[in-house]
Amino acid sequence: MYNKTIKELSILLKKKKISITELTILFLKKIYKNNINAFININEELTLKQAKIAEKKFFNKENTILTGIPIAHKDVFVTKGWKTTAGSKILKNYISPFDAFIIKKLNFEGMITLGKLNCDEFAMGSSNENSFFGPVKNPWDKKAVSGGSSGGSAAAVAARLTPVATATDTGGSIRQPSSFCGVTGIKPTYGSVSRFGIISFASSLDQAGIIAKNAEDCALLLNSIICKDKSDLTNIKRPKENFYKNLNCNLQNIKIGIPKEFFNQNISEDIKINIENALNEFKKLGANLINIKLYKTELYIPTYYIISSAEAYSNLSRFDGIRFGIKHKKYKNIIKMYKKYRSDNFGNEVKLRILIGSHILSDNFYNKCYLQAQKIRRIITNELKEIFNKKNKNYCDVIIGPVSPTVAWNIKEKKRNPILNYISDILTLPSSLSGLPSISIPCGFSKYKTNKNRPIGLQIIGNYFNESKILNLAYKFQQVTDWHTKIP
Repeated sequence: MYNKTIKELSILLKKKKISITELTILFLKKIYKNNINAFININEELTLKQAKIAEKKFFNKENTILTGIPIAHKDVFVTKGWKTTAGSKILKNYISPFDAFIIKKLNFEGMITLGKLNCDEFAMGSSNENSFFGPVKNPWDKKAVSGGSSGGSAAAVAARLTPVATATDTGGSIRQPSSFCGVTGIKPTYGSVSRFGIISFASSLDQAGIIAKNAEDCALLLNSIICKDKSDLTNIKRPKENFYKNLNCNLQNIKIGIPKEFFNQNISEDIKINIENALNEFKKLGANLINIKLYKTELYIPTYYIISSAEAYSNLSRFDGIRFGIKHKKYKNIIKMYKKYRSDNFGNEVKLRILIGSHILSDNFYNKCYLQAQKIRRIITNELKEIFNKKNKNYCDVIIGPVSPTVAWNIKEKKRNPILNYISDILTLPSSLSGLPSISIPCGFSKYKTNKNRPIGLQIIGNYFNESKILNLAYKFQQVTDWHTKIP
């Protein structure tokens, strides 16, 4: 039951081979037995109440393919009745009075919330070691990190604790943990999914997405969550699209761009071999491989960390000890209260990024750093847009390469050197900075003794609003390979 896709589970529910409540209890039992620290809040009473509501939908014939399917949510989506902590001590007892847009949409479909998933504090990190609740262990090797910041989502899907999970991606936080845990994760075009009710890290970069077993399940969820929401001014109105029905398109003459620079970032030999094998599969499916050049790769990391830290500094100013989270005893001096509250309750990584953001936005450095980073972001975006421009003779339909320079490293291995963590994002940052859609799919395992049998992910980047194309390529690849079916 745990290994079945959404479509397979939906058929079983329709045929009454299992009830929604029975299916829900099966997953809850498995969650209780598991010890990878993926779930940080479970509320069985609320979960079973949702199961009963979904059963009524079936009875009244108001069900969709998603009705009765269990799901778990990254703990940055505010959820009515559930604790929403963003992996931080500062919000450890916060219960939201309303649902995030994506939660509301999936509840309306009749999906069943199994619980809230662990993540790096305020989604800041690449390893899920920055959570107040401790790191999530990788189900493939419990000595390894699960990736971040959506490590709880990726690990829970990989360990078959949930069929599917919500996640967010700021600089690679869906794709990198999906790669590390051997699952499929998609980041849609920026603005396609409402950010209403997501606890913000960096507003111009944050985007909600999905982590699932395969591309088919991702497509089914995107059908529901990509739509207009008046509550989010950055949300884009798009024509209604059925991503699921577009999965089986022919790949004949699809042009795949291979950036040489993606293979020059100290990529491990294991990853190169597996990506090359995957590219050969695409060739067999009829795709054309084209070598392309990206000239701005050395600018990805400084540009991203300048912009994201500045926005984090601004967004996290609301956590001041008055409006949200833990309350401190009264202080005569409000400045002392701010200092005490924030220094006691923010984790080290969050403090570091707040300090960097404060420095970047100061009078002396705003023009030198922040404005320059925004200009470079536009240059990076334009370079990528030109690759997808059909007027360009060497245009490509998609770009393919690795997700990360390495497989998952061991817990605490890079903890003392945050720069090593930051560098691991270099291959996911171009689509984050430009807002392009991208997906990570499993394509093999490492063979080196030190990190043996740890998953490797392949990244597909598409043009704006072209989720159908990248899902189509991912789906076709998964029809001729079985990496996505492997279980820890």
